[in-house]
Amino acid sequence: MARLRRRKAIGQGEGNGRRRRMGVDVLRWSEYPSVPWKNSGGVTREVAADAMRAPLAPAEPVAGFDWRVSVADVDTQGPFSSFPGIDRVITLVEGEGMVLTVDGTRQPVARLAPFSFSGDAATDCELKAGAVRDLNVMTRRGRATAHVQILPVTAAQTLTVACTGGEVLLVMAVTGGITVTAPGAPDTAGAPDTAEAALGRLDCVRHEGPGPLALRGDGTVAEIRITPAH
Repeated sequence: MARLRRRKAIGQGEGNGRRRRMGVDVLRWSEYPSVPWKNSGGVTREVAADAMRAPLAPAEPVAGFDWRVSVADVDTQGPFSSFPGIDRVITLVEGEGMVLTVDGTRQPVARLAPFSFSGDAATDCELKAGAVRDLNVMTRRGRATAHVQILPVTAAQTLTVACTGGEVLLVMAVTGGITVTAPGAPDTAGAPDTAEAALGRLDCVRHEGPGPLALRGDGTVAEIRITPAH
């Protein structure tokens, strides 16, 4: 008879919200730090980031990030901050949509439709019908690349996502009602253990290393894959 797997809350018993268990962090919306926009036009909430480790060239500053994932509220129209050397993927998670003008080219951006553009470009934002909230993924060119896709989670079938060699996987709950199960260490008898957490709206799981994440429920998630440059 197969042994039952034990299920524990991911990070159970730890108190800082950025909870780690076997390469899995649970990141809570209520605990994301607020960071002012570069142009001081608003505030973004930082979900996760990885700092640069060494310069590519003598003239390149070490300060900054290889990649950053954040969520921003945009309630006024106007120019975006300039980020030379940064590639960006923006995804509306709330609101009726906006139009970005990137180096003179107008690009409608619909809800849950990831849009990639260069942080070097002169970019202006026009709101279609009031404030929006966006998921913003930035990667430093030559350091890392990002791929963002929106995935449905249905009650009828478990959705499984996994890391591939060396990448960082982040899964953000665009809606509530999502439960994530992560691999854990075997127990003393050698049977596989598991760790489980319920995700609220805009909570996120960061996963590095072997073993898939299993997503259950009825809603939508954003899958973010960060691949370091080699």
